[in-house]
Parts: sequence; structure tokens; C-alpha cells
Amino acid sequence: MTNTETLTPELYLVKAFTEQPNGGNTAGVVLFADKLSRERRQKIAAVLGLSETAFVSASDVGDVKVEFYTPLKQIPHCGHATVAAFSLLWQKGLLLDGSAVKESIEGPRQISYEEGKVYQAQLPPQYTTLGAAGIDPNVISTSLGLPEGFVLPQAPVVASTGVPFLLVPIPDERTLHHLQPDQELIRAVSDKAGLVGFYAFTTNTEVADASARMFAPSYGIAEESATGMAAGPLACYLHDHLQYHKANFLIHQGYLMRHPSPSQIEVMLQLDGEGHIVGLRAGGRGLVIRKMELGDF
Repeated sequence: MTNTETLTPELYLVKAFTEQPNGGNTAGVVLFADKLSRERRQKIAAVLGLSETAFVSASDVGDVKVEFYTPLKQIPHCGHATVAAFSLLWQKGLLLDGSAVKESIEGPRQISYEEGKVYQAQLPPQYTTLGAAGIDPNVISTSLGLPEGFVLPQAPVVASTGVPFLLVPIPDERTLHHLQPDQELIRAVSDKAGLVGFYAFTTNTEVADASARMFAPSYGIAEESATGMAAGPLACYLHDHLQYHKANFLIHQGYLMRHPSPSQIEVMLQLDGEGHIVGLRAGGRGLVIRKMELGDF
């Protein structure tokens, strides 16, 4: 996509990680955003009120440049808004082959489009213990509304394949569904440890490898229905820490929200000859909902 500087910006609503209008995670996608100032982009993201809005413009180092804004701030990466943006680009014929390079504020990322699904490459995982991250394990249970003395099935860990999340194992779907997150406490822990947020999950589910809930109040997101940049680290954790001896994972998210929005996130690990993760891709389907007018933003 080139020579977009003179085109009028276009705003779309696109759902990621779903084929159904009543599921997935909705992102705003602004095409031809080259001339929009940072202040205007932040205003658009705030007024839309979605967890992330992607702004697509011309790139000198990739096929397109994509920048992401939450209602509160700009962030380096976003899995579901990437799926939304590139689904829209390919469906509109603005990208013609099955792969592309996304320029982001932290460097290029490889994107692929296969059988109607968008996948973004992520980095090999890095893990940090609670002690090294300066996180009190007792605060984690309190912040999720778990009773005093509640024993988690495994110790939480900070994991990153580009941006860090706190992975919190929960014993079953019933407990996961009934979590009562203390948003201010989660925000305090996240800010202190430099986290995007808490990714609470259970493997005690029948239809996926894990079912998860995502809380990121530091970014203005009380709960998100699909988080590709968190599903990647979770799949790595399942492989490395829980010894799931396979490379392809399905993560469900959004099913257990107060207002459910079911999302299916696929993660494919790249393993070397010794079974170590050297890379991964996370993605799924994108569904264009409608075009909106930018005049009110």
C-alpha cells in the first residue's frame, strides 16, 4: 500500500478472532491515516472507546505502517487489532499476496494471510518469576477476588513474546468465570512491574487448550475479549512449563466475560530440533462490521 498520503482517512469497525458478528474483539481500523496527528489519533481512539484502534499509513520499511492506540495511550503492539487491520487490507485488495511486513514503533513484524486468517509473528518467549518481577503472590489472589488462602494450581509467571503479561493459572472454568477483579489493584501491580495486564486462564476446559480472561486497566481496558499478544505467551507457557508436547494451540477468550464475546485465537509454535521455541505466530479470522464517518471524531 503506497502513495496514501493524499487519500482521505477511512474508519472501519472490524471484529478479530471470530467468524460471527456476536463474538470476537472489535477494533477500530483507520486506513490512510498518514496525515492524522498523534493528538487526533488519540482522540479517535478515546471517542470510539474500544480496547484498541489501529491506524494504517504508508511505510518505507514494510508494506504498511500500523500504530495502535487504546483509549488512554499509544501501545507498541496489538494482536487483535493487527488481525482486524490486515483482514480489512486483504479484503479490500490493498495487499495482494499472502504475506506482508508490518512496520511498528518497535520494528517490523511478519504477517501472513492463509485461508482467510491473519497471523502475526511474535518473538521467542521470555519468562520472569514473581520474585524477579517484584510481585507479591498474595496480592495476585486478592486482586482477582479469590478468597484468602486460595491455592493456585501453579505459580503465576510473567511471560512475554514482545510485551509482558502476568499469566495466572486458575483451577477451573467456574472459578475463572466468577473472578471479581479489583481493577485499581491490578493497575497498581501492572504499573509497578511494567505489565500490560493479568491473563488469568484455566486448562480445565474441553473445547480448547485453555480458556482465558484478560484484565488491563493500566491501558483503559477493564476486560478484553481477545488478546493475541497474550495468547502467544500462554501457548509458550503450556508448552514449556506444563509440558504440552505439540506446536499448535487453540486459546478461547471472551466466553466467560459478564457479557460474553466468544473468541478463538490460534497459536502456532516454531520449534527447533530439540523442541525449543524459536518463534511463533498467533492469529485468526477477521470480520468487517461496518464503515463509519470520521467527521464526528
